[in-house]
Amino acid sequence: MEILIQASQLILSLSILVTLHELGHFIPARLFKTRVEKFYLFFDPWFSLFKVKKGDTEYGIGWLPLGGYVKISGMIDESMDKEQMKQPPQPWEFRSKPAWQRLIIMVGGVTVNVILGMAIYAMVLFVWGTQYLPTENAIHGVYTDSSAVSIGLKNGDKILSVDGEKVANFNDIQLKILLEDAKTIQVERTGRIEEVIIPEGTIAKMIKNQQPFMEPAVLPQVDQVLENSPAKKAGLQVGDQLLAINGEETPFFQDVVSYLQDHKEETAKIKVLRNNSEIELEATISEEGTLGFAIVPLDKQLVFDTKEYGFFESIPAGIHKAYDSFDNYLKQIKLIFNPETEAYKSLGGFLTIGKAFSPHWDWQRFWSFTAFLSIILAIMNILPIPALDGGHVMFLLYEIITGKKPGDKFMEYAQIIGIIILLSLMILANGNDILRLF
Repeated sequence: MEILIQASQLILSLSILVTLHELGHFIPARLFKTRVEKFYLFFDPWFSLFKVKKGDTEYGIGWLPLGGYVKISGMIDESMDKEQMKQPPQPWEFRSKPAWQRLIIMVGGVTVNVILGMAIYAMVLFVWGTQYLPTENAIHGVYTDSSAVSIGLKNGDKILSVDGEKVANFNDIQLKILLEDAKTIQVERTGRIEEVIIPEGTIAKMIKNQQPFMEPAVLPQVDQVLENSPAKKAGLQVGDQLLAINGEETPFFQDVVSYLQDHKEETAKIKVLRNNSEIELEATISEEGTLGFAIVPLDKQLVFDTKEYGFFESIPAGIHKAYDSFDNYLKQIKLIFNPETEAYKSLGGFLTIGKAFSPHWDWQRFWSFTAFLSIILAIMNILPIPALDGGHVMFLLYEIITGKKPGDKFMEYAQIIGIIILLSLMILANGNDILRLF
């Protein structure tokens, strides 16, 4: 059921984004009296699920949900309609229009995606505001993985700044370290301020790990004990705080999880703090590596900030959030082309995108991620790769600057090369998804 919900959200999100993106091409094309032969949501090789013709345009829904398209008369595009291009140019065709009009038609889709991303972010902030953990409110410090330990961080470190710059939102710390190739991290450790110098080359290793390398540390304070569980049989009570298991200290809940997973079906002597007194309990760890209790939730252990926005406040805030998404994604693309990071292995296809949606229908998360996807779609489409909008824009700018129009044969070959590049990227991204399944 969860997979079905995520798939439904993915299809709905793509339907909105693709339809509006193609409208960004369709509307200026019609304004400049350019004939649009087809307007399709999703691709329709061999057959379509639905189609209807109004005027000169056939509107339809394809069966292959990999995007969508508008087929503009007299334009070399993914349809590779060579027969039409052999005929003399007609006044209603794309190739007959001035270069500046063709440029506006081509950038229309990307423009819509950028504006849409800003608008959705603004409305999300207006309706729901934003909740985040201020870095200073991570009062128990951070819990780190082995890659973070290798650069000198320790569990319980309180992050003060990165390269001397304070980071207000805890969730932004990792992005700042990875995307800005940070050199130093300033921390508070056991009451002293220390500087962690990040060794050369370790950022690449952290990216290769493809996992968050730090999270807020939380205490193992019991909030609920399941009936008939090992914890219940051992006498664990709500309000207890686990201190150690079999003599191994567990100051944070993450330590408890790690120990239990490594010692399944073993007997555990558990030291807990109860009403300021230490007592010892004994339990058998389950075959799943659990004891059967839940801790006090994160939002009750730590103080989160919620910022609300009025309608007019939300507009500049939405623009700023869209800009940050744009900037961060460009930095991630830069990492993909750095062979040291092997970031290309983290590329994901439709499975990765689908899993980013909530397994339960969550409108706030849906619209936030749809806004992010809109920004990604804008960036990907403006890349100067033939077959993408950016490829057409590149050739149009060349024509405007030099006054020379690339030949039709050249454009056909460029289109074929672009399609091969795009198919290769699609195979890589979705191939990574399949490999991760195994």
